[in-house]
Amino acid sequence: MLDIKLIREKPDEVRRGLEKRGADPRMVDHVIAFDAVRRDLLGKVEERKSRRNTVSKQIGQLRKEGADTSEIQMSMRALGDEISDLDSKIADVEEEQNAALLSMPNMPAPDIVPGGKENNEAVKTWGEKPTFEGFEPKNHVDLCTSLGLIDYERGVKMGGAGFWLYTGVGARLEWALLNYFISEHLKDGYTFMLPPHLLTYECGVTAGQFPKFEEDVYRLTESGFRFLLPTAETALVNLYRGEILSEDDLPKRLFAYTPCYRREAGTYRASERGMIRGHQFNKVEMFGFTKPEDSAAMFKELIGKACRLVEGLGLHYRLSKLAAGDCSASMASTYDIELWLPSMNEYKECSSVSNAMDYQARRGNMRFRRAETKKVEFVHTLNGSGLATSRLMPAIVEQFQRADGSIVIPEVLRPFMGGMEVLLPR
Repeated sequence: MLDIKLIREKPDEVRRGLEKRGADPRMVDHVIAFDAVRRDLLGKVEERKSRRNTVSKQIGQLRKEGADTSEIQMSMRALGDEISDLDSKIADVEEEQNAALLSMPNMPAPDIVPGGKENNEAVKTWGEKPTFEGFEPKNHVDLCTSLGLIDYERGVKMGGAGFWLYTGVGARLEWALLNYFISEHLKDGYTFMLPPHLLTYECGVTAGQFPKFEEDVYRLTESGFRFLLPTAETALVNLYRGEILSEDDLPKRLFAYTPCYRREAGTYRASERGMIRGHQFNKVEMFGFTKPEDSAAMFKELIGKACRLVEGLGLHYRLSKLAAGDCSASMASTYDIELWLPSMNEYKECSSVSNAMDYQARRGNMRFRRAETKKVEFVHTLNGSGLATSRLMPAIVEQFQRADGSIVIPEVLRPFMGGMEVLLPR
């Protein structure tokens, strides 16, 4: 959520930020209009409450003097009705203003360029694109099938389109990836979390996904609004919702393993078959809570960690800085780590690392108290995939395939595969 003070004092700056994203700048006018009405009503109700307090003291004095106060008391009852009516109007306006604020996206960071994905900037590439001499490389669907790693047909039979089934060595390879990520994060001193997979509506609001993106999640309707988490970020960002941390508590460096559940509404391209887009996939997520002045350093740290995980696997990738319109609504800045998929002749994102600044903290009222001044401020929240496996498995089998149909297993995964070095066709 944006600071109402920022919107009130620098409306043109906020409008420019919204325009950078391709969002409607008139959102600012709606919020300001509600704010003006709310402040006017507050002035009126405070004036009436002050008058009531003054007259109440007078009534007490008059009673001591034996005077008749019935007429004054009658006027005070009428004044009380006015105050109740104004309080009700204020509550209604505040609800509308809050809804308008919740619908506004975050301000893009100053260094983020306007526009959509066409304006994304590739800032780094690592490794060489694989070359295949003497044979035609296969796509990951054919490779995973011939190696017995994935059973796509039975996955669809059980879950429908957009689901798959890891089998045998494929399941072991998937788990090896997760073990590799977990061991690396533990090595760096991050705290391992296993959050609930079912979340309340408030979790979606704090993360910035609700109310606008309610239809993007799998919702359970038996009792209230509970939904399957689309990413561990949605759970972890709520860890300290409504709390005030001490300055000594920060920074918090966390990571979590969860399956992720996404509706992925819309049509799939033919090239996105297999594991490229699905309704359920595994992911290890990194998350940070920091003081504002430490936010940039943690952002750099998370980007570096995500890149090192991919480099450890030996996969060719590029790092892209997203334009404002391609960042999610809650994020001020985002970098994507994108893997090269030879069969598609393009890069596919396997990690997004983002800084929400204080946007999510305002929505969830997450603050910390300065040790020296005792001042209470909003924390900054950051997140990054570390990593999503559904893009890694295709990249591994495609980039490391050999002419005989076998796949070289990345060295860092071999300890989790019982020393296995190569996957052989069945």
